[in-house]
Amino acid sequence: MFKRSQYKELLLRLSEPRDKIQAISGPRQVGKSTMVKQVLEDTDIPYLSVSADNVSKTDTFWINEMWATARAKMQAANMPEFLLVIDEVHKLDNWSEAVKKEWDDDTRNDLNIKLVILGSSRLLLKDGLTESLAGRFELIRMPHWSYVEMRDAFDMDLNHYIYFGGYPGGAKYILDERRWRRYIKDSIIAPAIEQDILATKTIYKPALMRQLFDLGCVYSSKELSLNKMLGQLQDAGNVTTLANYLNTLGEGRLLCGLQKYAKDEARKYNSVPKMMVYNTALQTALTNTTFHKTFTTPNLWGRWVESTVGAHLLNQADEYDYKLYYWRDNDDEVDFVLDSGEQLTSIEVKSGRRHANKGLKKFDNKFKPQHSFVVGTDGISIEEFLTWDIDNLIKPQL
Repeated sequence: MFKRSQYKELLLRLSEPRDKIQAISGPRQVGKSTMVKQVLEDTDIPYLSVSADNVSKTDTFWINEMWATARAKMQAANMPEFLLVIDEVHKLDNWSEAVKKEWDDDTRNDLNIKLVILGSSRLLLKDGLTESLAGRFELIRMPHWSYVEMRDAFDMDLNHYIYFGGYPGGAKYILDERRWRRYIKDSIIAPAIEQDILATKTIYKPALMRQLFDLGCVYSSKELSLNKMLGQLQDAGNVTTLANYLNTLGEGRLLCGLQKYAKDEARKYNSVPKMMVYNTALQTALTNTTFHKTFTTPNLWGRWVESTVGAHLLNQADEYDYKLYYWRDNDDEVDFVLDSGEQLTSIEVKSGRRHANKGLKKFDNKFKPQHSFVVGTDGISIEEFLTWDIDNLIKPQL
């Protein structure tokens, strides 16, 4: 079975002395539970793996019971260490307080029980970690699947990856677009919006958020003013509400609005956002098109290619804690600006009939980025770029 890079990371951390809770964070359907299962199969540490999926959300005492079971198993067999894995932990009310109590008790009593927690809702897991468990955990981030992973695991070629994106569960359906589209909508989009976001945040206008998500995915790789967007949405709202909902969708690693790069933070915040999906499957599933139509229409295909490059950058920026922007000055633009805090990289995407403008040169003259290049026609090939680990490009060379 294919193993993602986070498999080695978790296996290594569990081999270290007990220090921090290991929290596996990522959007839905990216293989978090599968990765943990693979680690459990290969570790020598005795373990108890449980799921809160079918436990009543008010039964917080369930965590205490599972922890007591782990302690009993460890002590009965006189084990020097033990591993407790709790899946879907976010589904329990006040789960983080219960975990904090048990973890701190073991710390005070020098009991060597290591803990791995994960859940299908990235937002609910994140809130619990930051509220109660600050300083007690390490995150292992699992982003959407990259081109290299989908190629190696499912033999997916570049063009199909650009169109169908990186959800492993949908790979077997790509020859039946109708079935694939239903899977993405029913098994990924609906629970991500209805169970994760609406159950996590106070969303006063759920219909408006869903309309925003649908429209943003369809317009991925395009700049879209929130004021203009209001005119296309049926439910009443205001720009502040839309901006907040867009931020929430970004936290869920579904859809974001890239800000325009500027040295002034206020200008970034007030810029027209550029819609960008974290996985092109979301763009495809919500757009009335087909693979053949998209691939044979240069302007359409160019948008999908740009979204693919953007998703690749977004997921790596999340993993390495970089910031991603776009830049525009009248008709001159740069598709993506990657800011590591120490280095600036400008990237222009060219595909098909799309020609590069003077944006890269103007941006280089104004901001002096350390790296500046074209991806696509007359530049680095799309396929080669999608194999790059951006951290190797950005991090200072020793």
